[in-house]
Amino acid sequence: MVKHIVLFKFKDENKEENIQTVKEMLEALLDSVPTLKEMEVGVNFSKKERAMDLSLISSFDDISGLEEYATHPEHIKVLEFIKKVTIETKVSDYYI
Repeated sequence: MVKHIVLFKFKDENKEENIQTVKEMLEALLDSVPTLKEMEVGVNFSKKERAMDLSLISSFDDISGLEEYATHPEHIKVLEFIKKVTIETKVSDYYI
């Protein structure tokens, strides 16, 4: 199994609204991306300066499943919106 983790830091403009919108958009991918097996999307509550705003943890059977997710048209739509409302993202991909 492959885990894909992404952390997002959002722009201040419409921050809370955009966080909720991205959360909903990401969760909707479970219904449209066949290779996406599990997904957890969490809104950060920590006020620490180094904290990110939103976390995504997703699971795939293998790397090819992750690659299909990355290029899936519905995922691309979400990415386009995310790029408009975030200032930073971090990613980690690993096997379990």
